[in-house]
Amino acid sequence: MTTKTLADYDFETGEVLLLDKPLTWTSFDVVRKVKSALRIKKIGHAGTLDPLATGLLILCTGKKTKEIDLIQAQEKEYAGTFRLGETTPSFDLETAVDMARPYGHLTDEQIWEATGPFTGVIQQTPPIFSAVKVDGKRAYELARTGQEAEIKAKTVEIKTFEITRIALPEVDFRVVCSKGTYIRSLARDLGVALGCGAHLTRLVRTRIGEHRVEDAFSLEAIEALRPPRPEGEGPARPRRERPSTAPNRVGLQYYAALQADALAAQQHQHDAPAKPETPTE
Repeated sequence: MTTKTLADYDFETGEVLLLDKPLTWTSFDVVRKVKSALRIKKIGHAGTLDPLATGLLILCTGKKTKEIDLIQAQEKEYAGTFRLGETTPSFDLETAVDMARPYGHLTDEQIWEATGPFTGVIQQTPPIFSAVKVDGKRAYELARTGQEAEIKAKTVEIKTFEITRIALPEVDFRVVCSKGTYIRSLARDLGVALGCGAHLTRLVRTRIGEHRVEDAFSLEAIEALRPPRPEGEGPARPRRERPSTAPNRVGLQYYAALQADALAAQQHQHDAPAKPETPTE
């Protein structure tokens, strides 16, 4: 962890701030929260991170906003989990499973070998649920209204794609890649190569260039640094804190439902009587 504390930062003049983005928050959510908490006039982020991803999000303030493009161009490193045997339209947990196929016949060797064609400079097609523009509109806007769109493939470079754990149907991975690479598309493509389908269930951005998530601050640490309101200034409008399991944006309801089901199952187990009962269908 860096020895520099938040109190040492001069945000108005310009700083590069590393944050560990919480689950379900958009990158814009984080920027808005930090801007409000620290009362920074000029701030932006260097590389979007999906709401269902966590990990390193880099914020630039003041004069350091001029470095955003430079930081965005640096290589990225991710870790996460693919689930084999199921596909979703968004290639992740944002949408419900639309197809299931057998996966139990796959060997570890087959899974390891399937990563080979996806390393190096490759052509990759972004997800329909992405910010790619199609005829002037964001692709996800079309997808969420049921419209079809032709997404063109783009050139990306995947320097490292390694499988770090196999516990079918789950497969953990580590990827080092260029700007513009979609890990969700990599899940889709690996599933196609294996013939069983796959989607992304967990994603953590661990590095951008030389910046690492281990050196990142939490939003709680940022909030703790909030300065007192100047005397005479009107009362602040009550802040609406984002619920941890019930995101309020279209497209994340499925994720919220998964969390609600998990919580309900835990509660049911907690409330179950000690004496076993005859199971019912």
